[in-house]
Amino acid sequence: MSSSSAIAVRSLVFNALFYANLIVHMLAALPTLVLPRCVLIAFVRSYALTSLWLLRVICGTTVEWRGLDKLPKAACIVACKHQSAWETFALYAVLRDPAYVLKRELMWLPLFGWYARRAGMVPVDRAAGMAALARMTARARQALARNRPVVIFPEGTRRAPGAEPSYKAGIVYLYGRAGVPCVPLALNSGLYWPRRSLRRQPGTILVEILEPIAPGLDKDAFMNRLQSAIENASRRLIAESGIDDHTSGAGVRSVIGDS
Repeated sequence: MSSSSAIAVRSLVFNALFYANLIVHMLAALPTLVLPRCVLIAFVRSYALTSLWLLRVICGTTVEWRGLDKLPKAACIVACKHQSAWETFALYAVLRDPAYVLKRELMWLPLFGWYARRAGMVPVDRAAGMAALARMTARARQALARNRPVVIFPEGTRRAPGAEPSYKAGIVYLYGRAGVPCVPLALNSGLYWPRRSLRRQPGTILVEILEPIAPGLDKDAFMNRLQSAIENASRRLIAESGIDDHTSGAGVRSVIGDS
């Protein structure tokens, strides 16, 4: 069997077990809807850790966390590069009870939406403009007041590794009103768990927590600093992967088979 065929078979096996793991956890967690919220968070963390274990054992895809000492012990905003579905669950391995900012439509899904609401996630209606940002920020501040990290993807959607960045106003609005540090997080997950693809590449996903940005910067200075920090570090992590032609989204997509 060729290396490419072996990766395809492993990816198929992993995806079957990954979604089975999700279903088992979601069904087993039903009683948590009426139990203390900490019990649900334990289930979510279990799902994240078992999913990372399956990825390592079946696909040979490991993760290296860098800069964990830079995470504030108090409440903060975690502004994470978004290349893959991987970071939507994997951060539970290192963050205590994170509150993710997610699109409102996900809250309507059976089971998932119930758990997201119970877990205190932060929905945002992308079509509602400034009113949506105000509601999102109010909910995020409630989470921060409970000393929870708020995770937001500044580009709003997944971007292929090397693609031109597209940062949205939501992160600036939240930073300006939250009064807490913003921690940039860079990664290269899209090389190994590409968007719009079921293929899982062997290798090491690199995640780097960067120096926190203290509150109080004006919006332009903050955006410039945040984007520069995340994009420069993410490019470095992509280069460190050793995958050729990483300097453009098209080049990376051709290597990993992303669409």
